[in-house]
Amino acid sequence: MKTFIIIAAVNAALAVALGAFGAHGLEGKIADKYLETWQTGVQYQMFHAGGLFVIGLLWNHLSSHNLLSWSGWAMLAGIILFSGSLYILSVSGISKLGMITPLGGVAFITAWILMIVAVYKYS
Repeated sequence: MKTFIIIAAVNAALAVALGAFGAHGLEGKIADKYLETWQTGVQYQMFHAGGLFVIGLLWNHLSSHNLLSWSGWAMLAGIILFSGSLYILSVSGISKLGMITPLGGVAFITAWILMIVAVYKYS
């Protein structure tokens, strides 16, 4: 579905922009541990933008659109919760935001499991 390819491309572009911002705009302005946290958010956003591309490309090859759709939305939720919480944590220093990050991780894991099931059952 082109929706997931567009969402993937937007997230990939955002990951590049946010990575550059972290490297050039935040360096020296936030603690090194927060720069590393920021970079982790960027990496996971880019990895899962790739996952969204895969979902978009698999769409026309599998009849498991429902599973692929759930996988794509779970992946997007993971990006928002996982990477988003790390970005906000990095610039705010509010450590309680770290409690949101694992929810994003669960969304990522769920998304990949749904993709596995879709490919296994319907390929």
